[in-house]
Amino acid sequence: MMKLFYTNTSPYSRKVRITLLEKGLEGNVDSALCNPFEDAAELKIFNPLGKIPTLVLDDGRVVYDSPVICEYLDTLNTNGELVPSSNDARLLVNTWQALADGIVDASYHIVMEGRRDESERSQGSVERWKGSIVDSLKQIERQIATLPAETTMAQISLAAALGYLDFRLSYLEWRNGQANTAAWYEEFAKRPSMVETQPPT
Repeated sequence: MMKLFYTNTSPYSRKVRITLLEKGLEGNVDSALCNPFEDAAELKIFNPLGKIPTLVLDDGRVVYDSPVICEYLDTLNTNGELVPSSNDARLLVNTWQALADGIVDASYHIVMEGRRDESERSQGSVERWKGSIVDSLKQIERQIATLPAETTMAQISLAAALGYLDFRLSYLEWRNGQANTAAWYEEFAKRPSMVETQPPT
């Protein structure tokens, strides 16, 4: 059985967990809740970066990070094609995934900066990251209709990113001015895979 190191507050882990559920693979994985800051020694046995999510395969091979894990999981059965095989469709999905992951990256930096001593914080960096999030949301609002009709890693990644904004940076009120994106997210968030992987409140 495969083993997944994850944390239930990480949007990157959430992407993988959503993928497992969408593919019907949750029974093939032993999920190990892991705090990368406290359990780094165990995690680094498998991933020298000490980052989650990390997936250990049945044969001992190790896979990271989230896009690579999700693409691997997508090959394990034919329950939907989350990463399309055709070049143009694959390019579209991977570009959406990169944009969504970039929002998560910027959000994470803001969260971590807020945990530093006030005297050590860089407000300039925070504003730059916020600007990246705002600009990305504006582009998503303009292009939301270009999402594939079927569920892919584009939708999964975007939903995980928007959910993380709700979870960690709700004060940004990302829905303001993003009516189409908000409507899309409201509907996608009803999926069982989204409900089951919601971060703890």
